[in-house]
Amino acid sequence: MKGFMEGFGVVSAFWVLSAVAVVSALGIIVSRNLLHAVLWLILTFVALAGLFITLTADFVAVAQVLVYAGAVGVLVVFAIMLTPSSARTNAETRFFGPGLLVAAAFSTVLAYVALATDWPVVARDAFQTTAQEIGSLLVTRYVLAFELASLVLIVAMVGAIVLVRGGRTVPEEQVEAAAPAESEPEQRQEQTTAVQVH
Repeated sequence: MKGFMEGFGVVSAFWVLSAVAVVSALGIIVSRNLLHAVLWLILTFVALAGLFITLTADFVAVAQVLVYAGAVGVLVVFAIMLTPSSARTNAETRFFGPGLLVAAAFSTVLAYVALATDWPVVARDAFQTTAQEIGSLLVTRYVLAFELASLVLIVAMVGAIVLVRGGRTVPEEQVEAAAPAESEPEQRQEQTTAVQVH
């Protein structure tokens, strides 16, 4: 009875998290505000992390939360907040119809593959951790790929910093507003010099 309840709880959590992921994914599509769409996206990432936990993939779940829900989600939020307010609306485009057809066709193919595939189920006695095995493989067999990925991330970060710092320009409105303020001390100095001469 205890094993049945534990299995029933995992299955129930799986279906609930699946429903949350689907609903939040639909929220990304129908949301008009880009900031709201990003919040739905973060909720989708968290729901997928929960699905990974139910599948005993703890390392992938933690990576999902840290990288996608944390880093990518916050990065997109900052990108939206730093853009003009006029560009924050998720307006319809002329590609809505073709995009909807492609999404429907892709979803149909995925549904057919999921239903037609005989998914093998591996019985496990208890929850097994995978972080230790993945970590040992990253520093032994796949150490070269791991270091190359780290190098690529560093190069991308440095390039982003260079692009952001190198492209700063002062708006013309600020230059025009600062010009009278800078000329006032010079006018005062000229008036003082004229008074001393007289």
